Amino acid sequence: MSYKDFEITKSDIIPDVLIIKPSVFWEERGNIFTSYNKESYKEFLPKELDFIHDKFAESKYNVLRGLHGDNKTWKLVSCAFGEIYEVVVDMRPESPTYLKWDAFELRSQNYKQVLIPPRFVNGYYVKTEKALFHYKLAYEGQYIDADEQMTVAWNDKRLNINWPCTDPILQERDNLKK
Repeated sequence: MSYKDFEITKSDIIPDVLIIKPSVFWEERGNIFTSYNKESYKEFLPKELDFIHDKFAESKYNVLRGLHGDNKTWKLVSCAFGEIYEVVVDMRPESPTYLKWDAFELRSQNYKQVLIPPRFVNGYYVKTEKALFHYKLAYEGQYIDADEQMTVAWNDKRLNINWPCTDPILQERDNLKK
């Protein structure tokens, strides 16, 4: 699919996950692009979806954050600075892609975004000295914070994720042994 400001494709592994690439205008001073336009996005997003919350996470090299998710939040994720290895896992037991995962190279130079539906977990590994991860959130009611989210071990043997690391820096929440 192609829209005025965006090119949209589906994950080859999990078709419910969308990859969104904005049009970028390059010139001698640098570039400019639109990261979000409600009118353009409403053409391909569920009608009830309304992004209401933005968050940023700055991390250093070799940090791995995730895998986290919940049952109601849509996430539109991107890398505003640096480079990350983004992983998305389908946690819907009734889905034909249950426990399947896909990975995306997100970097400030490619401007890609990944749209993650509810009932998925996602996580990322920082490949550069620093990275700034951006996520837009859409949900009804109150935000589900860390203590109410599902957490899956980054190295869960059922998933067999091919992370570009073997000994990442983890927070206590993510240091699950599987």
